[in-house]
Amino acid sequence: MTAKGIITYMESLRDEKQREILMRFFKTGKGEYGEGDEFLGLKVPQTREIVKAAWKDFPLEEVPELLMNRWHEVRLCGLLILVAKFESLATKRLINDEDAIRARDNILIMYLEHAEQANNWDLVDLSVHKILGHWLLLPTFLGDRDYKIKVLDSLAKSDNLWRQRMSMVCTWKTTQLGDPFWCLRYAEMHLHHPHDLMHKAVGWMLRELGKRISMDMLRDFLNIHAHEMLRTALRYAIEKMSEQERQYWLQKK
Repeated sequence: MTAKGIITYMESLRDEKQREILMRFFKTGKGEYGEGDEFLGLKVPQTREIVKAAWKDFPLEEVPELLMNRWHEVRLCGLLILVAKFESLATKRLINDEDAIRARDNILIMYLEHAEQANNWDLVDLSVHKILGHWLLLPTFLGDRDYKIKVLDSLAKSDNLWRQRMSMVCTWKTTQLGDPFWCLRYAEMHLHHPHDLMHKAVGWMLRELGKRISMDMLRDFLNIHAHEMLRTALRYAIEKMSEQERQYWLQKK
C-alpha cells in the first residue's frame, strides 16, 4: 500500500455530515486554534483500521506524504503509522538492539521534523507520548540525557502551540514508566502559558503524576505552585482528589 493509495481510499470514505461536526468540534473557524484545518469526516476507529492493515509493510519514506496532506485524518494516519512502527521497535527484546535503536531514532527525527503537521490537540495527544515520550527513556544514538532535555526544551520554548503541547503531553509516557522528572520540569515551564489548551495539558499531566507515581509528589508541587496556577490547570490536577482536598487547593488559589 502506498501513500497515494491510502489517501485515495480515505477520500473515498468522505462523510459530509461528520465532516461538519468535526470542523466545529476541533475549532476550525476564523481566529480559533484549529483555523483552516480540513476534515474528510472519518472517525478515529476508521483511521486506526487503515493503520492496522498498512503499517507493517508501509515504507517509512512514504510517511511524510501522509503527514504533509491537507486532510486531518490522513495526517493522523501518518502519525499512527509512525507510532505503530516505533512501538514494534521498542519491545523488551529490542530495547538494546542496535538496529532497532537506529530505526527508532529515524522515526523520532521524522516525527520532530514534521511536528507542526500535528496541528491540533488530538494529533499531538494520540502520538507524542508513544514516540517522543517513550524515546526519552530508551537508548539512543542521538545523544545523552542532556541532549534529550534540549530536544524538549526546544519544543517548550517554540512559538508554536502544538510543539509546546508536545513537550508537556509526551511526559504521559515517562510518568507511566515511573520517571517524574519530565512532567515536573515542563509543568513548571508552562505554568503561566497563555493558552487554555496548555492549562489543560499541564493539569492533566500533573494528575497522571499523582495517580501513577505519587500523590504526595503532586501535593509537594501544589504546595509550591497552587497559588499561581491557572484555575483550569489546577482543577485538572486535583480532579482525582476527595472533595474536601479539592476545596483546600482551590482556596489556596
